[in-house]
Amino acid sequence: MDIPDTPAIPAEALTGLLDGRWAHVRAEARARMAERGLPDTADLTTEDYRAVVLTELRELAHSGYPRIGFPPEHGGGGDPGGALTAFEMLGFGDLSVMVKAGVQWGLFGGAIEALGTQRHHDRYLRPLMDLEVAGCFAMTETGHGSDVQSLRTTATFDGDGFVVRTPDDSARKDYIGNAARDGRLAVVFAQLVVGDVSHGVHALVVPIRDEDGNPMPGVRIEDCGPKAGLNGVDNGRIWFDDVRVPRDALLDRYGRVDADGTYHSPIEGDGKRFFTMLGTLIRGRISVAGAAGSAAKKALAIAVRYGDTRRQFPHPDSGDEVVVLDYLAQQRKLLPALATTYALHFAQEELVSTLHDLPEDADRRELESRAAGLKAIGTWHTTRTVQVCREACGGAGYLMENQLPRLKADTDVFTTFEGDNTVLLQLVAKGLLTGYRQYIGERGMGRVIADQFVATVIERTAARSVIERLVNAVTPRDEETDLLDRGWHLKVFEDREKHVLDTLARRLRRAADPDADAFEVFNSAQDHVLRAARVHVDRIVLEAFVAALDRNPSPLLNRVCDLYVLANLEADLDWFLGHGRFTTARAKAVTGAVNALCRALRPHARTLVDAFAIPDALITAPIAHGDRQGTQSGATMTGSRSGEESRKAVAR
Repeated sequence: MDIPDTPAIPAEALTGLLDGRWAHVRAEARARMAERGLPDTADLTTEDYRAVVLTELRELAHSGYPRIGFPPEHGGGGDPGGALTAFEMLGFGDLSVMVKAGVQWGLFGGAIEALGTQRHHDRYLRPLMDLEVAGCFAMTETGHGSDVQSLRTTATFDGDGFVVRTPDDSARKDYIGNAARDGRLAVVFAQLVVGDVSHGVHALVVPIRDEDGNPMPGVRIEDCGPKAGLNGVDNGRIWFDDVRVPRDALLDRYGRVDADGTYHSPIEGDGKRFFTMLGTLIRGRISVAGAAGSAAKKALAIAVRYGDTRRQFPHPDSGDEVVVLDYLAQQRKLLPALATTYALHFAQEELVSTLHDLPEDADRRELESRAAGLKAIGTWHTTRTVQVCREACGGAGYLMENQLPRLKADTDVFTTFEGDNTVLLQLVAKGLLTGYRQYIGERGMGRVIADQFVATVIERTAARSVIERLVNAVTPRDEETDLLDRGWHLKVFEDREKHVLDTLARRLRRAADPDADAFEVFNSAQDHVLRAARVHVDRIVLEAFVAALDRNPSPLLNRVCDLYVLANLEADLDWFLGHGRFTTARAKAVTGAVNALCRALRPHARTLVDAFAIPDALITAPIAHGDRQGTQSGATMTGSRSGEESRKAVAR
């Protein structure tokens, strides 16, 4: 396949397209982070590293960073979309700082804002924004990590207040950020027991340390110890031995207990109440997806810059050594990952805007599903991308000074915190199947019905006339369609989703048979469940990219979108061939098109990563700076703060 030359575009112009609605927030974050640079933490002990991270958090608080998303009546900016974007930008910096900020202002502060009422807001929001009080988000337990509804910590009403108790070691709160060192308060999720009745999981604010930093009576805290990464975050374990808290410690937006022990809730049913409460905490998953995207961008910036200058093996004609990014194998490693990163960026931007604009009382189930799916797909993508970038840089990519090992270690846990990715995809599939079942009702199980249902899902999530126009313009015969036809791309992704969902529903229908083992039916179809969720998210991502292109036409971004689509199809060729969607010739053409697109985008690779506009002060890898590759210390190269300065921060 011959790809016409793509006109060049300045990186700054692409940056403007990427920055989108919250460009001012991104600009402010870049300026702040460029001025401050990165702390040199390579030779610090874990304790000193944690002290440096706390100092960085204080600087963030002083800068006003945490105020963006909190309510104006408490000194905030009332801009949830801006807050999510600002957090995403922290992903370009030290990821321990990013995670600790997420714990303090996203999880701890976000839970108090979302689950508490006015008295909680008045008491806690300003101090936690200013970091006068550091807090934890104590949800996860050793024995029930993903199954939050089955948590075993209890909060029992005793007439005066609540008694918080850890019944055994499997119910200890585990992996809790801010717990091992700095936290003074914790939002603790526990089964609320009043009389002999459990009302399901609720959240309470529980003091865990006194003003001198000592554990409160009945509270036992243990350090989780060294981790594979993020060792600037003080993760800990917490046990509660009949810890008494007053009645107003209960965050009671969705459930309150009167002084006489009467329980009230605006939501009937423990299950519905539980999922409503969790739905208010959706920002955590959106935040992780955004920050993961920033880490992937940083890894790609390092690897592409290195590949654009590193030479290896002489050209047979000229004798000059060849720049490694000119090799198709290197392009194949980096450019499809770069295209997917762009696609996920636009999907993330759309998700943030949707959350920002959604009325507070709106049904959030669809948004929660999309957030869960993008978090899973996005963090898996980051894990793969960082590894690919590490390999693409050879031995240099294994050196700590070149940042990729730290990125690899620090981002690995993204796939399992804020929801294990496999569980999150099952939640996505469950939502699709629930909607499918409700839609079908008495209509039967025909394929036409399945097509109609998925069409309603597509309309709800996309609702863009441009997509319908592109799909309707596609020739009925796929084999005759140009592989770069955008309407064909949309049609293929849509058709794949329809088929997978329809066949999954048919498989699971057997669970309703009188003699069926419902669990076994579901368990045996888990591969199919996960595929249904994955292809659903793939379509959402593509449609977000297409919508972005409709708003901001760009020949270069159109080529990037082509590569995203065809690399996705190539990775799934076994499905398309196995289900008769592609002929062998068509499948071979897809692979040829991926190669051709890689060659076409090669001249623009540096522009595409420069468009992320990551401040040089945050890319300290010598290999990312061409003529300065001989420098032995990233800190001497780009203004990163020295180890001595970091130690001074520890002393402060």
